[in-house]
Amino acid sequence: MVTNSTIKFLCSYGGKILPRYPDGKLRYNGGHTRVLAVPRSVSFSELASKMAEMCGSTVTIRCQLPTEDLDAPVSVTSDEDLANLIEEYDLVSSSSPMKIRVFLNPPKSTIAPPPLALPSPNTSSSSSSPRSPSMSKPPLPLSPPRLTTVKNQCYGCYFHRNSRNVYLVHNGNHWQ
Repeated sequence: MVTNSTIKFLCSYGGKILPRYPDGKLRYNGGHTRVLAVPRSVSFSELASKMAEMCGSTVTIRCQLPTEDLDAPVSVTSDEDLANLIEEYDLVSSSSPMKIRVFLNPPKSTIAPPPLALPSPNTSSSSSSPRSPSMSKPPLPLSPPRLTTVKNQCYGCYFHRNSRNVYLVHNGNHWQ
């Protein structure tokens, strides 16, 4: 068991995990990477605060387990998660401590879409007044999404983005 009094986190933010050309192995591309050293007794809330200060905004914390690839980062959301993560790294780093690889992202938006305009419930169905013209018209169809082609930073690959989806494009030997 490692008895060092500090833990080092290798924090990456502002980039993306993308497949590397030509072998398709996942790598972190773009953004910034910094080392953060904290006491081993750090709580999750203190750690999240330090990482948010480093990035300039609140973040979600996802970590790479020492024996896993980048395709399976785990979320750290509590003191228990943090303790389990540190224990995993302690098990594989018997002689020298390893840096814990962390990916910081802005939190996902939880804003709900606006409610649909429905007729008010206090209008009676037996009323003899005709429906208002705005209620009798069918809704307009959604306009087709605007499609844009963007050259990605990933070795000349292209992807198509519209307001709803991102489409991958085949580039030589693999999909990106």
